[in-house]
Amino acid sequence: MASDPRYPELARRFPRVFVTGAAGFIGSHVTRRLVDEGAHVTALVLPNDPAPALADLPAASLTRVTGDLSDPAALAHAMQGADLVIHLAAIYAIWLPRPRAMWEVNVTGTRNVMRAARDAGIDRVVHTSSIAAVGRRDDREPADEDDGFDDWGGDDYVVSKYVSELEALAAAATPGLDVVVVNPAFPFGPNDTGPTPTGKIVRDTLAGRMPFFTDGGFNAVDVRDVAEGHLLAALHGQSGRRYILGGANVTHRDFGRMVAEIAGLAPPRLNVPPAVLIGAGRVAELVADRITRRAPMMTRRSVAYLAGQWRWFSTARAERELGYSPRPIDEAIRASVGWFRQQSLASRPPRG
Repeated sequence: MASDPRYPELARRFPRVFVTGAAGFIGSHVTRRLVDEGAHVTALVLPNDPAPALADLPAASLTRVTGDLSDPAALAHAMQGADLVIHLAAIYAIWLPRPRAMWEVNVTGTRNVMRAARDAGIDRVVHTSSIAAVGRRDDREPADEDDGFDDWGGDDYVVSKYVSELEALAAAATPGLDVVVVNPAFPFGPNDTGPTPTGKIVRDTLAGRMPFFTDGGFNAVDVRDVAEGHLLAALHGQSGRRYILGGANVTHRDFGRMVAEIAGLAPPRLNVPPAVLIGAGRVAELVADRITRRAPMMTRRSVAYLAGQWRWFSTARAERELGYSPRPIDEAIRASVGWFRQQSLASRPPRG
């Protein structure tokens, strides 16, 4: 057990926690925080996944279970004895050769997790949705949890995450299962191996591959704050209610400038119109669809989701009801810059 847990009641209330997607970016940070608090985590890991993000966690606090979201009976068996389920597993991709796979995992998989939790006698589930499931406001005012989804023309990830949230909320509406939904904004920070779209900005800035910005803005959040929000949602969240786990609302230009300044580099100066980037995404998508059959760097819809849009959100509900308190954005950027630089140094061949 952690020598000085931040939330002593967590391990008493949820001594055993079942986590799907535990080896992923957010999931590994959630798993680490649960272990820090003294909980024992059963981590669902995909077959053949070495799960390096979990490698240093003590075996006494972590049990790995190999499997996926396709079999509710197997999930229910693996959940036996758990006091809490945190469902993070999902496919995030801007393009797949078989887009249906995203729906099978994100939507049907969520339905299977909720069914399994009920069959296993689990009382409480935290479902990780996405800011993609929350609508936006046209007046640049931060949107909140009451803003309805409005991106039916979005890519498969965006729409499937909203529909998967509907599955979770439908489970919450039936007796016997509490389901709390969290909606992370755009996370970045240590161990961003993907990297995430926000992490890619940091990585590419450090590598000198981000000389431009575009109009619009987004909500950037440290992944460690997102992990903290999951624990707080488990402890204090209201069933059937969703909570935005965000950080700072920034323009694309200001985020790039802050990354460059913290890294000691020149900031991006070229403003590329959204229409140009969307056109480039359309071409890249056509090449992927018809020639390479490999994931492109961007697609028309992935670019259109952010370029020229103001994806700004309020964390007031999470702060008020959960006690959520994200750290300053400059602290988050420093951590991300430091981690990417460490990875760059580690990947360099030895001299001599």
